[in-house]
Amino acid sequence: MFKTTDLYDAHLEALQVAAPIFRDFGGRQRFHGEIVTLKAFEDNTYLKAAFETDGRGKVLVVDSAGSMQRAMMGDVMAALGASNGWEGVIINGCIRDSADVAGVHIGVKALATIPRKTVKRDQGVMDVPVRFADVLFVSGEYLYADEDGVVISKCAIV
Repeated sequence: MFKTTDLYDAHLEALQVAAPIFRDFGGRQRFHGEIVTLKAFEDNTYLKAAFETDGRGKVLVVDSAGSMQRAMMGDVMAALGASNGWEGVIINGCIRDSADVAGVHIGVKALATIPRKTVKRDQGVMDVPVRFADVLFVSGEYLYADEDGVVISKCAIV
C-alpha cells in the first residue's frame, strides 16, 4: 500500500504535487492509476461515456473549470464508474449525492457539493492536457491519491 508522502520522499521533484484544494467524497480515499483526462464545462455527457468503458487501473481527471454551479457527477455516475473498474475520479468542480457517493467503492476528489445537476449538451474533449491545482494532468501519466493529497508521475511508480 502506498502513501503519497512516502512517494514524494522517495521521488522528490520527479513528482508534481497538486495544491490541496480537493475534498474526499468516495468510498475509497486511497487510489491510483493511469490518468485519462476530460475537459468539460457543466456537462457530464463525456464523463458518463468514459465511465461506461473499462476503467481498470485508470483515474479520470475532469476539468470543469472549477465550476461551483453544477455537479459533474452523483451517486449513479459513481456507481457506474465503480462497476466498470475505475479506480477514481478527480473533479475540478462539484459533485452531488455525497452521502451516497461515500458508499461507492471508488475514489472521488472534488472541490465541493451542490444539488444542481449538469445540462446535457454533448460537449467535452477527452485526452487533452488539463491544468488545475497547480499541476498539469496528461493522459497516460500516473496519479496517486490518498488522505494527504495527490501526486502525479510521468511513469508508474507503484
